[in-house]
Amino acid sequence: MGDTTVRIPAEAKDRLAAIAAAEGLSLRAYLARLAETLLTPAERAERAEKARAALKRWNGYAPTAAEQQDVDGELDRRLAQVTGW
Repeated sequence: MGDTTVRIPAEAKDRLAAIAAAEGLSLRAYLARLAETLLTPAERAERAEKARAALKRWNGYAPTAAEQQDVDGELDRRLAQVTGW
C-alpha cells in the first residue's frame, strides 16, 4: 500500500498526533487503524437495513418512515434535554 499526503489544519494534526502518541502509535499507524474502524455511509446503511430485517424477523418490528422519523425526533429531544444542546 502506498502512502499519500492529506492536508489538514495544523491544530487538527497536532491533536491527532497527541491522541496517537497517548495510545503508543505513530500518527500514520493511528490514522490507518482509525480508517479500518470507521464505516462508509453505504456500509452504515447496509448494517442498518440488516438490523431492521433482523428485528422484523425476531419480533415483527417494522416501522414506517414516518414512525422512524418520530422515534428519531423523540430521541433527539431527549438527548438535547440531557446534554443541554
